[in-house]
Amino acid sequence: MQEVVKKSNRGFASMDPEKQRAIARKGGQSVPDEKRSFSQNPELAARAGRKGGQSVNPAKRSFSRDHSLASEAGRKGGHASHGGGQKRASA
Repeated sequence: MQEVVKKSNRGFASMDPEKQRAIARKGGQSVPDEKRSFSQNPELAARAGRKGGQSVNPAKRSFSRDHSLASEAGRKGGHASHGGGQKRASA
């Protein structure tokens, strides 16, 4: 059996795994229900996306300048969220 050696006794990563889970569960509880889930409110998600995009310097918005980059990112996201970890055959 291998002995686990901790490098530090400080910080989240050094905590007992059960204590980490307890803290992580509290993460979203401070957010009001109406703002908690974008999946339940697409308009809220759209507003947040627009707000985030407006905060970036237009010269640095790589997706707006490089549509093939945006397209590739969308494909990767779609495969990751819908592929279930399996690679799909390309058509």
